[in-house]
Amino acid sequence: MNILDSTAPLAAGPFERTFELRFQSLFHAGKALAFPCDARGEVSLDALSERARENYLFARAVVGHEYAAPVVTSRG
Repeated sequence: MNILDSTAPLAAGPFERTFELRFQSLFHAGKALAFPCDARGEVSLDALSERARENYLFARAVVGHEYAAPVVTSRG
């Protein structure tokens, strides 16, 4: 599976990477954007790197066009 994981540059913080908010590509099987979040799917923008923040805002903007609606998954 080819996944673009935007959680890598995140330092440990309030979300301890237990959950992730995952945006699956509508056109490319195995391609997704994933971001650390809490159990409700809330992402701390302040904890993301600049690039991860840009990817997150892009994914949100193109839901239904390039990415499916995000899903909260457990990383543990």
